[in-house]
Amino acid sequence: MTEQPWLEAKRWLLVAVLGLEMTMGIVGNCLVLLVKVMCRDQFSCRYWLPFLSLTLSDLGCSLLIISGSLVAILTGGQRSPWCEVVSLLKFAFITSSLGSIAILCVQRLIGMASTGSALFVVMVTACLASWVTGLVFGSVPVVYAWIRYDPAEMLCAVFWENSYSDMLLYILCAFSLCIFLPCVLIFFCSLLLSANSCHSIWNGCDDAVDLSSVSPLLVSFSMLCYTPFFVSELILLGRRDLSPAPDWLRTLSSVMSYLDCGLNPLIYCSHQDFREAGLALLWTNRKPSSEPVLTSITKRVNV
Repeated sequence: MTEQPWLEAKRWLLVAVLGLEMTMGIVGNCLVLLVKVMCRDQFSCRYWLPFLSLTLSDLGCSLLIISGSLVAILTGGQRSPWCEVVSLLKFAFITSSLGSIAILCVQRLIGMASTGSALFVVMVTACLASWVTGLVFGSVPVVYAWIRYDPAEMLCAVFWENSYSDMLLYILCAFSLCIFLPCVLIFFCSLLLSANSCHSIWNGCDDAVDLSSVSPLLVSFSMLCYTPFFVSELILLGRRDLSPAPDWLRTLSSVMSYLDCGLNPLIYCSHQDFREAGLALLWTNRKPSSEPVLTSITKRVNV
């Protein structure tokens, strides 16, 4: 008798949390895009390419994935074909997000700005590859009909019911290319940047005034938010009976990964020049001018 009120309270708590995360993600990332496009001359951003890719990934996740989970909680599930689309896109957004942060760390390490050069073409290719790789690996469960709605994750997810070998092969390949490789790049680049006190002098730019100075915060919070997702997949990998991770962990993995989309705009705002550019964009045109304006000059003649 007491279980039903608890489930109903949990449901509405999740609705409130997801609603807040969706609002933060959509509003925050839309404002970030506006500031990056309309106020780009008011702050330094040498590595705009991975920032743009990360912002688009966060915005897409907020618009499509978080809203899909919110609707699924309210309606009791997701139906085909939206079920398959959400599962595919979620993995693509996770892969592109981690890939964008890895590219940002690599760019900071080698000191190469997002301008026209041969290395810039390589970075563009890497950004596109992170998106395409996520779409490819996200489409495999859809093609083989491994998708069904998971109430714990609040969206359609991959369920393994027949072959442990298929699950093992897929997770190892997907994690190696989409998760492990970007995380290794992020870790080693961050380690080298932290140890290299002369980095800003060697690349001829003071990174302290560049937007990329927030990258340690981006790395820290991304790793924190995606840790439950990594752990839940590793638990599945270690269970030969194909049973998934506990429900509470799968719910936590979705909530925390969604939280990262709303936190990133707040992290950008920790940069003073970016924050001031955003405030100027929002408020300058709304404030009435309080300074006196010279309209005419009258010459007084003393008689």
